Amino acid sequence: MVLLLPAILAAGIGAWRYLGHRRAPDVWQGYVEAEYVRVAPVQPGLLTGLAVARGNQVSAGDLLFAQDEAGDRAARDQAAAALAEAEARLVNLCTPGRPAEIAQAEANLADSRAAYDRISRDLARNETLVRTGVASRQLVEQEQADVRSAAAKVEAASARLSLLREPSGRPHEILAQQKAVEAGRASLAQAEWRLAQRRVVAPVAGRVADTFARPGEMLAAGTPVVSLLPPENVLVRFFAPETALANIHPGDAVAVSCDSCSPGLVAHVSFVAPQPEYTPPVIYSESTREDLVYLIEARPEPSRAASLKPGQPVDVRQLPEPARS
Repeated sequence: MVLLLPAILAAGIGAWRYLGHRRAPDVWQGYVEAEYVRVAPVQPGLLTGLAVARGNQVSAGDLLFAQDEAGDRAARDQAAAALAEAEARLVNLCTPGRPAEIAQAEANLADSRAAYDRISRDLARNETLVRTGVASRQLVEQEQADVRSAAAKVEAASARLSLLREPSGRPHEILAQQKAVEAGRASLAQAEWRLAQRRVVAPVAGRVADTFARPGEMLAAGTPVVSLLPPENVLVRFFAPETALANIHPGDAVAVSCDSCSPGLVAHVSFVAPQPEYTPPVIYSESTREDLVYLIEARPEPSRAASLKPGQPVDVRQLPEPARS
């Protein structure tokens, strides 16, 4: 009888543990976690100002910190001056002659045409008189040469006027200068972007969780200066047994409670881990199989997440089926 007592006790304890594991828990333990947004400069430089402190609430676009911008401002001004010069050169190549030069060319063309008309009339008259002997053949031949010369002068004056009315640059020169203007605009845009990056603003709205640098420090690119916690980045992590996974799906609602939580706090499951946190031996019994726990994440509404603090322990309870629909 004495020998049977330990065996009976062991069997009783085993049965109790088996039945206890068979009953899925109603409440699971978890904790509040946060996904921080760490804001860093994209360029190295001297930190000249910090516009926020821990605990401040900021909106998207609010100034967080600033770096020394003297070098970038000078580069921006240089790029703007280079662009202005390139644009002026393009305008000069595309601009026709000055009005005074065009007016002078028009007058020269009119004078050449008048001279051509006069010489042409003299030639026509003397060609008639040469048949009667009043005019000499030598005079006619001279006037014929004068007509050809006058016609050439008319063509030259007309070409000169057309040249002054057209852009002063050759087509390939204008095209090259257009490309130079485009390059100047791109350089100016890049310089303005680099200058703008010296004043770093909040990418999202949230609470300032921490600051990592002070004015006067030299920062490397990518070194976090401010840590933000948007309300939508607050989540609850808890662990559920393997036997409860069949009833937990992404999108399901769970109730979250803690000592300081507002009543009726609900979060929605956003992630269920595909692997357990605890791995039993290769050979395991039905009871040890239920020792498997899986990490599950649930996110509360951003408007209710402000009451939760990262690291805070919470209890999570599965809501009835109608509430999770």
